[in-house]
Amino acid sequence: MDWNSDIIKNLSWAGTITNRAGKQKLADKIAEKVKDGDVIGIGSGSTAYLALFAIAAKIKAEELNIKAIPTSIEIALACTSLGIPLTTLYENRPDWLFDGADEVDPNHCLIKGRGGALFKEKLLISSSKVNYIIIDDTKLVDKLGAKFPVPIEVFPAALPHVEEKLKELGANSLVLRLATGKDGPVITENGNLLLDVRFAEISNDLEFKIKAITGVIESGLFINYDVEVLVASNSS
Repeated sequence: MDWNSDIIKNLSWAGTITNRAGKQKLADKIAEKVKDGDVIGIGSGSTAYLALFAIAAKIKAEELNIKAIPTSIEIALACTSLGIPLTTLYENRPDWLFDGADEVDPNHCLIKGRGGALFKEKLLISSSKVNYIIIDDTKLVDKLGAKFPVPIEVFPAALPHVEEKLKELGANSLVLRLATGKDGPVITENGNLLLDVRFAEISNDLEFKIKAITGVIESGLFINYDVEVLVASNSS
């Protein structure tokens, strides 16, 4: 039996979408890449959210058969509300993926994870054949860490150990991310905590050093991944 959920049908983006015109042009470019039979990894962020609507319109207009692998519960719900069929990594590998980023440096290294889905995002990027990072030009930085801390997902009982080891790696600020819609810390979809960590220097091997700490599930550093960065100009 099919569900008929008004809650899911009436989902909308939680915040204000800045530079909407520029992001919409980029969303339309992503939709143009959709072909019949594609399995698409779908990431997070406002531009990705707009791209979902453009893709849904193309699916309907051209009667395409595609499947989506979402990076988070909210993206899965958005796909469901738009009638985009879902699949999983158990069943399919993404032909391509689109996702946002918090920072992108000149070498296309990334900081991601402000939305808290960094583990699934990295899993999908690692599994996908082609990866598009879609951002506006406010996300471009000369050096990673210029604007945002590095999100790190941590198994709760390991928090004191991870804190100690991160300080040994040069962390100069560690903040447990607190929720705004509930009391207490943010809990990830995997049941873990999120630390927002600033480093004086982000070296090319820092991602691997962080991941090697027992208790770290994943970090929001994406260094030297095979990605194509598409930028929506604020002057669009």
